[in-house]
Amino acid sequence: MADLCEDMNRVEYLPVYWLGYGFVNPSQTSSMKSIEPTPRRDFVKKSIVGTLSLRAGIPLVASLLTSLTTEASSLLDDSPTAATEKEFRQKVIGPAELSLVTSQIALSKAANTYAKEFAGFELEEAKAVTSVLKELGTPVPAMDAKAQATLTKIKTTTGAAFDKAYIEAQLENHEFLRDLAQDYLTKSMGKTSPAESQTRHLATLALAVFKEHVALTKQILGQLGS
Repeated sequence: MADLCEDMNRVEYLPVYWLGYGFVNPSQTSSMKSIEPTPRRDFVKKSIVGTLSLRAGIPLVASLLTSLTTEASSLLDDSPTAATEKEFRQKVIGPAELSLVTSQIALSKAANTYAKEFAGFELEEAKAVTSVLKELGTPVPAMDAKAQATLTKIKTTTGAAFDKAYIEAQLENHEFLRDLAQDYLTKSMGKTSPAESQTRHLATLALAVFKEHVALTKQILGQLGS
């Protein structure tokens, strides 16, 4: 977690992009030939998968695996609030799935170097998060009208308009997820059940990623002239 905090501090030094993912000062883009992944990505993925492994031995996991889609739908709304581990999981998976799908599209359609690079590591982390949530039996809700409109826009735009639409969608998504994680961590403080404890661990890891992705998408929008 100390390494994660160090990486978070780096985001604040504008206009240098986060070095953990190979982002560089915009003035150096002409000499940039390739961007290599770093252990930071593996750290987050292994930590999230580790959370799943810990929960596999929890007696309550059986009940978690029986979550129903109708139950999930009753808990979902537009507000980034979550009082329980189940509500947190069910509110994360929809936006995470949207990030995954749109980032897959962005890998082939993005014209801006930073937008394409962001799509690459966002895709990997969205895969890790959704994989953990699905293993825990978290149902994936149907896309609401807003998510469908976002996906349609991503699919139908190209060039600079696509880059802006994709990054704006990611910024909005991660602001929601950041606020959701913060709200859950506040409301679940003091809860000691195994399910809540392990989900708090997952939320703590995810919150750091959500915050840095908010910062990164804002930086990229600045580069795009937004």
